[in-house]
Amino acid sequence: MTQEQWGQLKERLQTKIGKNAFKTWIEPLVLHKLEDGVVTFHAPTQFLGNYVSQNYADIILSEFQNSSPDVRRLNFAVSAGRPSAVAQPVAESKAPLNESGQGSKLDSRFTFDNFVVGKPNELAFAAAKRVAEGGPVTFNPLFLYGGVGLGKTHLMQAIAWELQAGKPHLNVLYLSAEQFMYRFVQALRDRKMMDFKSIFRSVDVLMVDDVQFIAGKDSTQEEFFHTFNALVDQNKQIIISADRAPGEIKDLEDRVKSRLQCGLVVDLHPTDYELRLGILQSKVIQQKATYPDLGIDDGVLEFLAHRISTNVRVLEGALTRLFAFASLVGRHIDMDLTQDCLSDVLRASDRKITVEEIQRKVSDHYNIRLSDMIGPKRLRTYARPRQVAMYLCKQLTSRSLPEIGRRFGGRDHTTVIHGVRRIEELKQQDGQIAEDLEMLRRALEE
Repeated sequence: MTQEQWGQLKERLQTKIGKNAFKTWIEPLVLHKLEDGVVTFHAPTQFLGNYVSQNYADIILSEFQNSSPDVRRLNFAVSAGRPSAVAQPVAESKAPLNESGQGSKLDSRFTFDNFVVGKPNELAFAAAKRVAEGGPVTFNPLFLYGGVGLGKTHLMQAIAWELQAGKPHLNVLYLSAEQFMYRFVQALRDRKMMDFKSIFRSVDVLMVDDVQFIAGKDSTQEEFFHTFNALVDQNKQIIISADRAPGEIKDLEDRVKSRLQCGLVVDLHPTDYELRLGILQSKVIQQKATYPDLGIDDGVLEFLAHRISTNVRVLEGALTRLFAFASLVGRHIDMDLTQDCLSDVLRASDRKITVEEIQRKVSDHYNIRLSDMIGPKRLRTYARPRQVAMYLCKQLTSRSLPEIGRRFGGRDHTTVIHGVRRIEELKQQDGQIAEDLEMLRRALEE
């Protein structure tokens, strides 16, 4: 039987058993061969093969015999996660992860090789790499959290890709919390809760993105809780992501919060300047492959890394637009072109934090009077917070150095430069200073 005939037969099966059942059970099957009256299918998991054999084999065999009377029986073999190229195009060869019937489609860009590591995300990266090795469960669940565009989904999908390549026999299910809820509601509606439970409790690795979505949805939380417990009891790995820590997710049941906190909880911090610059440098290499003749001036990447600070997706999108625009107009990428092309992005990214707000936050943090911090006293008790405040003004506002100096008791811009450089040095040497800066930055950007 040819792939074309199998395609026609699948259309008839969908009509007979319904779209939802077809998508869940039949679509993941790959026709491998027809030999000596036996049709062999590759199934992504043993559970799926067994289920189809028990529930749909008769109707499938009947359809085969309508066009090929010599077919006597069906055989289902586990494909070890990689159906043959004969059965499916190479682009779809990773059915257990990429097929929508099994989970969310993975983005080929989201691999460990394409993830730029810096101080704000190095712990999350290390934890993700450890889980992706697919060895004995060491922390369960792994809970990754952070704001938009900080790399949670990238790391989640990188784990999935790595597991697929290194441990293809594992049944890995990656999906969003929204998809989990949709499947749960669909199973309730179609009275197929046993099928739902069997699918989710037979996986080796369950990955759920944006789990905050189920907050406030009591029935979905109930089922998620029981699924979680069942997998943990079987020593199966669970990986979760959210936009905030478990304890900070409003309307999430306490027992669910407790479960999510029982493993390793890792925060992806907002990107710092060095990490943003590293990301841009990495993306320039990729853009050069598409636009090999385009040059980019020194200083452009540094400018973008300073100005677009809150969201890596916006940063990457800005660079993509910049290269495309330069190619269309046939111009070299310099600062003028950058500001013209990205004027709207730069306006939207303009920092709204004021110098006065920074001064208040820093003086409160170090428990000193604002008048002492901006006054003439040179005692270290006041000088170090003053330099921290100057550094944050440079990083978080668009004010010039002379203007920042004027706001600190009329100091010269060279004093500001010295203060900023000193804090940059201390940030690398003194963990407490680095922690203070991160805490103050996050408080100011809330």
